[in-house]
Amino acid sequence: MQNRKKNSALAVAALAAFLITTGCHHKQAAAPEPPPPPPPATAPAPTANISVTPNAINPGQSAVLNWTTTNATDVSIDGIGAVETSGTKNVSPSDTTTYHLTARGDGGSTDASATVTVAQPQAPAPVPQQMTEAEFEQNVKPAFFDYDSYSIRPDAQQTITQDASFLQAHPNIKVLVAGYCDERGSEEYNLALGQNRANAAKTALTQAGVDASRIRTISYGKEKQFCTEMNESCWQQNRRDQFSIDQ
Repeated sequence: MQNRKKNSALAVAALAAFLITTGCHHKQAAAPEPPPPPPPATAPAPTANISVTPNAINPGQSAVLNWTTTNATDVSIDGIGAVETSGTKNVSPSDTTTYHLTARGDGGSTDASATVTVAQPQAPAPVPQQMTEAEFEQNVKPAFFDYDSYSIRPDAQQTITQDASFLQAHPNIKVLVAGYCDERGSEEYNLALGQNRANAAKTALTQAGVDASRIRTISYGKEKQFCTEMNESCWQQNRRDQFSIDQ
């Protein structure tokens, strides 16, 4: 009987020791670590766009710059300086110009550009040097005719060919062809003959390459004689086509 009580007491003591030991180990377990903090938020990168309308102008004209940005706090354009984050501006460059925009923000920086082309002024066309009548007559010689004829003689054809070369080299000059006759015959007859002579020279000049629109004809008949002596040499001087600058 005493042994049973003794064994029971030992069993109770062992159970108590086990419970005490188990309780101590439970209290000493490490607490779980807290989760890591979330990463810091990243600011969005800025965007930028710039355009110019029209993109080609003449000197003295203007164009319109138009720009937009996002996520930017500081915007500038080369040659203009700081500007609003979005806007427009009239520009009048004297030469071809590229407008470079830079946009900065918490998320970094970016840039964009637009070019307006300015046409180069054309050099004024040279003003043709005005030719004097004396210079003209030195280069454009008269053509002479036989008595009572308006046919172009071989020597007159050679003269007209040379005259045509000079006129082609000076396309700004218009020419007046005047037909003349000697004093023999009636006034009416000589006016008609002089006109035929002027028309014959115009035809020859046109065939040699001179534009017909540059040539005007007139007849003076036996008026305005170049020579007044009564001989064949003088009459020959009066049977002519005379060329002059048509004003």
